Amino acid sequence: MSTTNGGPAPAADLPPQLNVVAQYIKDFSFENPNAPQSLATVTVPPQIGIQINVNANTLTETDVEVSLKLDGKAEINNKLMFRFELDYAGVFRVQNVPKESLNAILLIECPRLLFPFVREIIATAVRNGGFPPLLLDPVDFAGLYRQKMNEIQAASAPAPLS
Repeated sequence: MSTTNGGPAPAADLPPQLNVVAQYIKDFSFENPNAPQSLATVTVPPQIGIQINVNANTLTETDVEVSLKLDGKAEINNKLMFRFELDYAGVFRVQNVPKESLNAILLIECPRLLFPFVREIIATAVRNGGFPPLLLDPVDFAGLYRQKMNEIQAASAPAPLS
């Protein structure tokens, strides 16, 4: 047990903290380029493609901006119904987290906290564009993180000698 005589506790004794300081839309666009034809009743489900990227940018010693970038589109028979691009970000205050855990916190936990808001923005925009709401499935950010780490590791591995 440690005593501090009323002073602040040493940093090693403080629990890890992750706080959301702010959340915001950095950039957003929704296109319905073939309206009103694209709004006609369709008999086949559209092909939907979604790309998700996560980025982190250090702002201060404790604050980091984490952004989720989503690009998506829906097509039927190679004809575009709608397209969207969303860059949604949050500023997170991370304190007392071991350095070896920081990347995982920023690229898994922070996007996990942002995703419900991203999902709502996309669903509302697609609905307001004249289509049924697009409800994105939950994303496995831990799996995306592992995949990215494997790609980085493979890129930095020395080439085999022939």
